[in-house]
Amino acid sequence: MGRTRKPNVCRQLSRRALGCFSRDAGVVQRTNLGILKVLVCQESTKFKNVWTTHSKSPISYERGRIYFDNYRCCVSSIASEPRKLYEMPKCPKSEKIEDALLWECPVGEILPDPSDYTSSLIALTAHNWLLRISATTGKVLEKIYLASYCKFRYLSWDTPQEVIAVKSAQNKVSAVARQAGIQQSVLLYLAVFRALPFSLIGILEINKKIFGNVTDATLSHGILIVMYSSGLIKLYSFQAIAKQFMQQKLDLGCACRWGGTTGTVGEAPFGIPCNIKITDTPPLLFEVSSLENAFQIGGHPWHYIITPNKKKQKGVFHICALKDNSLNENLFTVTASGRVVKKHFNLLDDDPEQETFKIVDYEDELDLLSVVAVTQLDAEGKAHLDFHCNEYGTLLKSIPLVESWDVTYSHEVYFDRDLVLHIEQKPNRVFSCYVYQMVCDTGEEEETRDVDRSC
Repeated sequence: MGRTRKPNVCRQLSRRALGCFSRDAGVVQRTNLGILKVLVCQESTKFKNVWTTHSKSPISYERGRIYFDNYRCCVSSIASEPRKLYEMPKCPKSEKIEDALLWECPVGEILPDPSDYTSSLIALTAHNWLLRISATTGKVLEKIYLASYCKFRYLSWDTPQEVIAVKSAQNKVSAVARQAGIQQSVLLYLAVFRALPFSLIGILEINKKIFGNVTDATLSHGILIVMYSSGLIKLYSFQAIAKQFMQQKLDLGCACRWGGTTGTVGEAPFGIPCNIKITDTPPLLFEVSSLENAFQIGGHPWHYIITPNKKKQKGVFHICALKDNSLNENLFTVTASGRVVKKHFNLLDDDPEQETFKIVDYEDELDLLSVVAVTQLDAEGKAHLDFHCNEYGTLLKSIPLVESWDVTYSHEVYFDRDLVLHIEQKPNRVFSCYVYQMVCDTGEEEETRDVDRSC
């Protein structure tokens, strides 16, 4: 293993100022991130807990923004103290935001409205409205009424930043209906949209009469993934299904006659009819069995990750090539961007008697592996966030977290360039957020701000 030469930050900054880099913006960006990586990992750099906040409602984080009160209140995490970006008007619980995605402006595309060139929050409300909200002001820029025939609950990217999948809650048969012999054949609905400008692809129903005793379904990278209680997973082409079984093409904002009712697609009370109804078993692309339906697909060339379908294999992951199901002996994982990242877990072995790994993540911009390790001291646990070289697994930096870590609580830890953020859910729906920022160690201790937020 040869030693790599440590980049000289001053030299890189001087070359950047003189314009010595390629005119390709990507080269400059990679250089900037390389400089940041050196600063993050150097010994004199510390991460200080600059402020802490608590809330009675869930706290979410996305690219420098912290959301409170079901996304109604947005606070910047970049400043050394909380800075409220916006707070939307209060609304009844029946209209709260249940899920959201951050959409960022695409590069090199002509968009119809100037507001399309700013980041937006794509939000799903409890009363089935899909909203596009300005990520900087909280203003509602666009709204679509989905439907009244089901309860939509979850948002996800089918294709990141391009295609959105909105999934309904599963239809449940009541005890009375079950005793009466009434069966519910439709398990759930999937509404699929192209992002900005919003355009409808269609709403698909997942029917047990077609797929059998299916327990769940989702969309990813244009693939319909159908899951069963046995651990069986089946993959189908959503594009082929839409082409073969779409009953009628629907356009948002256009008049439509459906089932004897006339209305405007995407407006209340008409909403969007379910226009993709599968009447025959579609062609199967692929099937595999995995414990608890654990399945991830992505990368180039295509690979998938599963856990062998045996209880004793829990925690074991197999990475296989999609084209021939061959097991890849080299360990790697697939990031959210579909990138395949090689990891050497043998160099990151924990010791349950001393400390255990709780969260492992990959910071793709800085090419660092972040690991949260927890040490149990009597009744109290202490955690530290470690940065490892992604290529060799070498420990580069360790950041102690000042707050105690209870392993029975739910935790999320984000490492985003010069920011570390820890969100903790305690019993009785008490949420805490601890914000750490990168600072140069001057030897002076600064007071940590503790802010109790009602939002």
